Amino acid sequence: MKKINKGFTLIELLVVVAIIGILASVVLASLNTARAKGANAAIKANLANIRAQAELVYDATGSAYGTAANASSCSAPTAGSVFANATIAAALTSAIASSGGTSFCGSSISSGSAWVASVQLKTAEGSNTHWCVDSTGVSTGKTAVASGTAC
Repeated sequence: MKKINKGFTLIELLVVVAIIGILASVVLASLNTARAKGANAAIKANLANIRAQAELVYDATGSAYGTAANASSCSAPTAGSVFANATIAAALTSAIASSGGTSFCGSSISSGSAWVASVQLKTAEGSNTHWCVDSTGVSTGKTAVASGTAC
């Protein structure tokens, strides 16, 4: 009687494992790109929400963005500044956490009351490495962190 071997050879199993490994690495690379783009979208959404809340602060404080100017810190804003508002602070904290990078928050309360918020993107979008929003309604990508009170 003839003996029939059933099963796979070691070479066949190694080829299948190698193919699965290559496919898994392609999928994981795509997932990392998608995660970074999702983080960028979260940063943009949080900064866009700041604009609406800042207008509420403007109306509540007598046509000024807070009662104090803010020099540059987003994570520890000046008390009384537009960035000390709890809703704005929460949006900034979330944007900075998604970014993991640099940020800038500046405001003035003089006759030209204005503000700007800029946060580094998780991954660059072309030459833009930061996202910036300001009191004039600008929402744009920038090649560097903002300064002053305008994008």
